[in-house]
Amino acid sequence: MNATQAIDLRSDTVTKPDAEMRAAMASAEVGDDVLDGDPTMRELEERAAQLLGTEAALWVPTGCMGNTIALMLHLQRGDRFLVPRAAHVLDNELGTAAWLAGGMPEPLAWDAGPGRPSPEAVTAAAGSQGPYYRLRTPLLCLENTHNAAGGAVTAPAEHARLVEAADAAGLKVHLDGARIWNAAAALGVKPAELTAGVDSVQACLSKGLGAPVGSVVAGPQGFVDEARRVRKMLGGGVRQGGVLAAAGLVALNRLDRLHEDHEAARELAGGLAELGLRVRGPQTNIVLAEVDDLQTWLTRLRAAGVLASSMDGCVRFVTHRDVSRADIGEALRRTAEVAQG
Repeated sequence: MNATQAIDLRSDTVTKPDAEMRAAMASAEVGDDVLDGDPTMRELEERAAQLLGTEAALWVPTGCMGNTIALMLHLQRGDRFLVPRAAHVLDNELGTAAWLAGGMPEPLAWDAGPGRPSPEAVTAAAGSQGPYYRLRTPLLCLENTHNAAGGAVTAPAEHARLVEAADAAGLKVHLDGARIWNAAAALGVKPAELTAGVDSVQACLSKGLGAPVGSVVAGPQGFVDEARRVRKMLGGGVRQGGVLAAAGLVALNRLDRLHEDHEAARELAGGLAELGLRVRGPQTNIVLAEVDDLQTWLTRLRAAGVLASSMDGCVRFVTHRDVSRADIGEALRRTAEVAQG
């Protein structure tokens, strides 16, 4: 990498499709997905459903749309839903949970670890059915990995206990699994083990896997049929979507390389700690560093050619397939210069 070229660690969404992915997009078999279906889109949706352990899946342009569709189908206007504090659906989706889905969020503290509420907290927050004028609470929304908690993972056993608590309280469960592939890689389990018992799940193809655009929202066939309607209502009907679905199929064949990003994150975290930064140990590919003056640090890092972002009051670095281990070393060298003032 040229010494003056920026090293982009803002997100794993900055990756660019490589030659293999571009070739797959160029040669994709396509059809009109709104009228009679696109064959490549159908193949992607079937493959995603298989990986996620659901009956069906639906391609959507963005993870935000996938989450919004799920909340619109699970909530009625004025319903309350439970969700971990600082979840993406609360802080990073422009209030669509309230604006479009009509839901009132009840943030849950991370009393079971980073990004994770306990089953007891779910039970207590769900409460019991009261008079008609009390808020109804029909949904628990989980996030795995939890972005703002530094890519923190929820293991299958803990996930199962949360789902059991929700079920006992009469709540459905939606899982924002934007980085569920990272969670599965970190835990050494299949993605379907992290979706057991949920009523819907959203998973991104453009975070870490390298696709230029796209997510899937998945669940029972009846849910996905309704999700297709709502996608169209939100302007998400696609025509020759196979061009984009082809990139998603290539992306899903690359799940086994995500551990490389996790190793790079650990290397980056260790180097930052040696420089004196207060680093939260990464479980996946997100590194959070606590600093005294966040905006000053971000500005100086950018000037040094290291692009980072902010999350939960920290500097956030995200490793991905377009950043090599040599780049990590160079990023640490440049960050050392910033730390020295």
